[in-house]
Amino acid sequence: MNTVTLYTTDTCPYCRNAKALLASKGAVMEEINIQRKPEKFEEMLSRSNRRSVPQIFIGDTHIGGFDDLAKLDRQGGLMSMLA
Repeated sequence: MNTVTLYTTDTCPYCRNAKALLASKGAVMEEINIQRKPEKFEEMLSRSNRRSVPQIFIGDTHIGGFDDLAKLDRQGGLMSMLA
């Protein structure tokens, strides 16, 4: 299974939703909390070209935020990317 990397903060409801959706699919997650590790913000920005959280990567593929993840799941593509 591909590892999922999530850039998150403690107070973001979309981050919680993304983690819950991924957990329901059995995803292996690496969470990088940019609130606790602000030095990781630049890493997130350079990888995603976005400033908002969550930013979600499956393997090296940038998925986007929670809305993008939920759309991918609705379209039936999430499980194949996780495999």
